[in-house]
Order: sequence, then structure tokens, then C-alpha cells
Amino acid sequence: MKVLSPQRYADCFGAGHYGASRGSRTHNGVDYACYPCSKIYSPVYGEVTKLGYPYRDDLSFRYVQITTNKGYDVRVFYVEPFLALGDYVDVNTVIGESQLLGDRYPGITEHVHLEIKDPNGEFVNPKELGL
Repeated sequence: MKVLSPQRYADCFGAGHYGASRGSRTHNGVDYACYPCSKIYSPVYGEVTKLGYPYRDDLSFRYVQITTNKGYDVRVFYVEPFLALGDYVDVNTVIGESQLLGDRYPGITEHVHLEIKDPNGEFVNPKELGL
């Protein structure tokens, strides 16, 4: 992904690689370090199929879901969207700005989270797809 800096390394909340431990669960995506308000670019070509909220208790955080023509759902979390549902994006289209995470998670490395589900709804390591 053009936008995303190096992968987030371990901090007080864990590491940012796919499969990292999250206590009783594992991390289902890859975190990429970036400053808040950084422009975030689409890692894939596809249609914006969801503009969601990762937390039920805090609607200030957002994510953008892009569905590829092969049926993969690509979600980029902690992004203030610049798009509307149904928009089509190319690789490297600006999809929004990264959000500030430090108020919710003091001490966390600022980042965006990239996760992908295959057409069967199974998580896929973004690195396996070259992202």
C-alpha cells in the first residue's frame, strides 16, 4: 500500500503483524504505522461496499470496506472516509484520513489496520496478497 508506512511493531497493546496474540484471540490483520490525519490510499481496485464503525460504544472511529472483483472484502480501519457507498476506487485512490487512536488507547502506536476476508468469509493475511 502506497500510504502505509512500516508495519506497527510491538507496543503496550501488542504487535501489528497478522496472527499476533490479542490474549484469547489473534490479530486478523496488519497494522501500518502512520501519523493521524495522514492521507490513506486504497490498496486495491474495487467498489466501496461499507462505511462502518469498528466499535459499538464509539462512533467516532470508522472503517472503509472495498470489495474487489474477485469477491475479497478489504477493510481499512481507523480512517475518516472521503468516499460514498458505491464509489469505485483504483489502487492509490485517497480513501480518507487516518484517525487519532491515542485518546482511546493511550500509548498505542498510531496506525491504520488492514484486514481482508476471502469470498468464503475467512480472514487472509494481507501480506500473502502482496499488501
